This record gives sequence, structure tokens and C-alpha cells, in this order.
Amino acid sequence: MWQYEKANEIKNSINDFFVGKEEVVENILICLLAGGHVLLEDVPGIGKTTLAKCFAQVIECSFGRIQFTPDTLPGDVTGVSIYNMKTGEFEYRPGAVMNQILLADEINRTSPKTQASLLEAMSENQVTVDGVVYPLPQPFMVIATQNPVEYLGTYPLPEAQMDRFMMKLSIGYPDREQEIKMASDFLAGKEISKVRSVCDAQSLLEIRKKAAEVTVKDTVLGYIEDIVNLTREEKRFVIGASPRAMLALVRASRAKAFLDGRDYVKPDDIKAIAMQVLLHRLSLSSKAEIEKEDAEKILSSLIVKAKIPA
Repeated sequence: MWQYEKANEIKNSINDFFVGKEEVVENILICLLAGGHVLLEDVPGIGKTTLAKCFAQVIECSFGRIQFTPDTLPGDVTGVSIYNMKTGEFEYRPGAVMNQILLADEINRTSPKTQASLLEAMSENQVTVDGVVYPLPQPFMVIATQNPVEYLGTYPLPEAQMDRFMMKLSIGYPDREQEIKMASDFLAGKEISKVRSVCDAQSLLEIRKKAAEVTVKDTVLGYIEDIVNLTREEKRFVIGASPRAMLALVRASRAKAFLDGRDYVKPDDIKAIAMQVLLHRLSLSSKAEIEKEDAEKILSSLIVKAKIPA
């Protein structure tokens, strides 16, 4: 099955350049194959932008980057209609969103109105400008970043926008050996422009189609629903996981199984990605925050509590 081999070739090509973060790379690839979007929350200098560029380079997709600031306008994202005096008509000037891989850098530094300009693109793969609908190039993926430390002058993403991201990930600092190798590669002149491309956009769409054919049995769907329902019953959470969250978990689990070389999803696939898919969608209640409860520990206990199907 060439699709499986090519998907793992993508993963290996990125890991050759982006050293020591195999789990993060695999999770982003899962989102890419499942048609999802990723929120990277980490401190500056970790390599978030480099990782996004690396993905675009390896799959030969167009890459767009928009640096969000308080004065960034929705039109900077979606594009604007400009009057052409020669033709007497309005012409559409594409915004940053008209790229296959879009890096939304420091998304929490822009106003809620500009943040919301991404909602339609992330949900429906299109944007509407002056009443005209423009489809986005495929495959389309948003990789957004935000700094978990610096909150001065930021606009936290609302629950509705957080729910649009399939996963929220953290890259983390490299260990000693990884950081030394990174420095050695830098001294040797290893650049992202030299990263080997292994497929094009059309091939990736075919890989996506194959991953979407992975079987999910009713018992496994029931297992997913049990986990989701437990988050809704948990009183320490303000709200539980949404139906969109359940569908995201289904799609991501199929991509996970596909990367592991299987044509069916098993409970282990769900357990491997449930934390990344669900945690950012859950908010602690005021009482739980006062008592210094840990949302990750609560969700982990709920995943363990769910009955695994035979």
C-alpha cells in the first residue's frame, strides 16, 4: 500500500530535520491526514515556525504565515475586495488564508474579531468576502501558535475557537543530546530549504482518502462516546466535550491506525490521542480551580474509567 509507505516517508523526512520530537511530528501528521488543525502552545524559540515550514516543504504545499498583532484586520486573513478603476469591477485580493499550510503566529495577540475570521476557514474550508464564497486550496491546515507565559495584551481564544482545533500540542525543550545535534546541524549549514520533499498535494489528498477508509467498529464508537460522555458528567468541568470533539477523536483515531499500518481502529489508538484531542476543550469549574484541581489528571482518570470494549 503506497499510501501507508508515503505517509511514513513524510514523517521520517520531517524527523530527519526536526530532531527528537517524533511524537509531536506524528500528532501533527495525524491532524493533517484527518483534515484537522493544530494549536501549538509553547515558549518562544522552540521551533514552532520551523516545524510548520518543514511540513509544507516535505509535502510541497504552499505556505503562508501571518504574524498576529492587535491591529491585524480580518481582511489580512481572508483577503479583501479592491475596486479596479480600469475594469470598473471589484477584484478579490487573497489573504494569508489562501495557502495550503497556514501558520497563524501568536493567534492570541489579535482581537477576537480577527480571530473569528478563521472560524469559517477552519470549519468549512472556505471564506466569504463581500458575500462571495471562495474555496480554500486543498489540503488546508491551520497551525496556530501561542505563548503560554506572556499574557499581557493578549486575547484568550474562546471555547468556540478552541473547539475548532483538533489537537493542542506542546513541543517542549530538547534534551541535551538533541540540542547538541541541533547546534551541529546548524554549524554544518543544514537549512530547511534543503529538506527533502517526498510527495505533492495531490498525493497527500489520496493518502487522506485512504486513511478515511479505516474501519471503526460500533463497539469502538461506543468506547469513544463513553469517554466523551464522562467529560460531560464530570462536575469539575464547566462543559464537557462537544459532538465536534467526538468526531475529531474518530477522525484522528483513523489516521493514527493508518500510520500504524492497520485498516481498523482499536481502543489503544483512542487512548493514545484522547488527551491531545480533548484536554484543550475542557475548562475547570470555579470550585475546581480554587481547589487547584488538575484538568489533565481528571481527564486521564476518566479515560481509564471508560470500559474498554472486548
